[in-house]
Amino acid sequence: QVQLVESGGGLVQAGGSLRLSCAASGSIFSINAMGWYRQAPGKQRELVATIASSGSTKYADSVKGRFAISRDNAKNMVALQMNSLKPEDTAVYYCNALIHSDLVRNYWGQGTQVTVSS
Repeated sequence: QVQLVESGGGLVQAGGSLRLSCAASGSIFSINAMGWYRQAPGKQRELVATIASSGSTKYADSVKGRFAISRDNAKNMVALQMNSLKPEDTAVYYCNALIHSDLVRNYWGQGTQVTVSS
């Protein structure tokens, strides 16, 4: 059974930094794209950043220049370095990965809360 487990959320003041990590475990043949999404109260879940197995990245306009996504293919991990955090970054952050296990499907982590105080 494949699982994604996130860590690293918390409370930080505006202008501060946090680093989120996500590890995939289980019977994994390969991992394609990995990414981070977030959902603020009363809003839809939105893309934050994705990274392909090749290393190419994509960011939401709202986080460009402040967030950086990276992955360690050997460890099946993806990380999100968040700098210059703003109160509007407050949300539950979810790890996502397209994983080839017994079949190819999309997996989600349980979510980790990020709260940025002004």
